[in-house]
Amino acid sequence: MLTSKLPIRIYYEDTDAGGVVYYANYLKFFERGRTEFLRTYNIQQDTLLEKNIAFVVKKVDADYIKPALFNQLISVETEVLTHRKVSLMFRQKVFNENRELLCQADTLIACVNLQKMKAIAIPTEIIEVITRAR
Repeated sequence: MLTSKLPIRIYYEDTDAGGVVYYANYLKFFERGRTEFLRTYNIQQDTLLEKNIAFVVKKVDADYIKPALFNQLISVETEVLTHRKVSLMFRQKVFNENRELLCQADTLIACVNLQKMKAIAIPTEIIEVITRAR
């Protein structure tokens, strides 16, 4: 199974007045994790954008388990659960330095043509990378 890990330091700007990561910031962490996942497997989003192809979030199901805190080093772990013709389902988990699960999300990503803003088939080379690892 394809996976990637992204370390992220929690900065003051990521937190509320109590030093706890604001819930919506996990979506930013997950976005970075998916980008790094693709980069790890040599899937370059800038190359896709030149072809008017992008991945967009269709649905997120997040479970906030424990808070991440100011100055902690967290790890965002990303894997592809399933793929279909036009979509990928990612599972992402955030762990603290003690490997305690802080947050988990399943995110459905659709592949779209940016000019038409319509769903299109995921490029074959990306599907090949994903299926090779299963």
